Amino acid sequence: MEKFYRIALGMVYGIGSISARKILSDAGSAEAAFHLDRNDLLSIPGVGSVMADRMLDKTVFDRARKELDYIRKNNIKCHFIDETDTYPERLGYCEDAPLLLYTRGRLEVDGRKTLSIVGTRRPSGYGLDMCRKLVRDLAARYPDLVVISGLAYGIDHCAHKTAIECGLETVAVLGHGLKHMYPAMHRNIARKIEESGALVTDFPSYEKPERNNFIKRNRIIAGLSQATVVVESGSRGGALITADIANSYNRDVFAFPGRITDTSAAGCNNLIKSHRASLIEDYKDVEYQLGWDPPLKTRDNIQKSIFRELNQEEKIIMEVLESEGVATVDLICFRTGLPVSRISGILLNLELEGMILAMPGNCYRRAL
Repeated sequence: MEKFYRIALGMVYGIGSISARKILSDAGSAEAAFHLDRNDLLSIPGVGSVMADRMLDKTVFDRARKELDYIRKNNIKCHFIDETDTYPERLGYCEDAPLLLYTRGRLEVDGRKTLSIVGTRRPSGYGLDMCRKLVRDLAARYPDLVVISGLAYGIDHCAHKTAIECGLETVAVLGHGLKHMYPAMHRNIARKIEESGALVTDFPSYEKPERNNFIKRNRIIAGLSQATVVVESGSRGGALITADIANSYNRDVFAFPGRITDTSAAGCNNLIKSHRASLIEDYKDVEYQLGWDPPLKTRDNIQKSIFRELNQEEKIIMEVLESEGVATVDLICFRTGLPVSRISGILLNLELEGMILAMPGNCYRRAL
């Protein structure tokens, strides 16, 4: 029954994680807290008359029963903050750590190297290149690494996808309940994440995606990780919020620099300029700053496991891009002897799979 009461406590409107932990500490248990009278509730530090009245309103139990029924039917696990065997240790150190986490998949981050990788929803080719290269290089040296991000468009999606391709576990922290998926088009990769890591949220299953939820979930991304890497960000955005939260937790923050004229790099450049992030150029800087030592045996030839086997036409096109660096569609047609109609379809597939990048002027080049 304590599980039921804890879920209900987390659903009481206006009770944040800090207040909930104070109530549990004073009452001894969530069940005992719901049996306190008004005066006893008001005697708990931080509990005012409004919060006490909400605790006494037992309609929250109906929602808690619905939630408990849903998580039982959908193989969702609950991790409570005082359950040290299942609740992530690093997150538990944070003052505003959630009272409970809902997860699907396998959340195993304790005692492992963990890195959150975040950035803009509208990345440039440079940003995607840096993200892929960082994950691939780290995967080759640290096969036990866990990559953490927020499953948003852009850098988040790139970090998760590359981690899966490299055989790493990855954790997606959601800004809504597990009954929903936002963005909806990320359902397929969410299923893959669940197979190779975990989907995590502190929102009840029926909670819909709301703007403020995504800001709130950033503390979990920062709290689960040893360090946060901001790959690319404009002057405003959720990635910068995550970086600030990571700094408040005394966790390392890193950022890739960009050209001062690029608006998509303004956030990263400012983090570095204001000493809120260390400048990094590649995985070696992350490795050095965190004091990581690679295992004796690292995985060579990681590329062999990343991409599927190419067919003959795809191989020819990739060879052209390898030799030319950047090539127009016309040049690719000339060098391969394939018609434009055929080339266009192949280029689109290769781009969607992250093997090549589209450049201005109807040009293409290989991804790093």
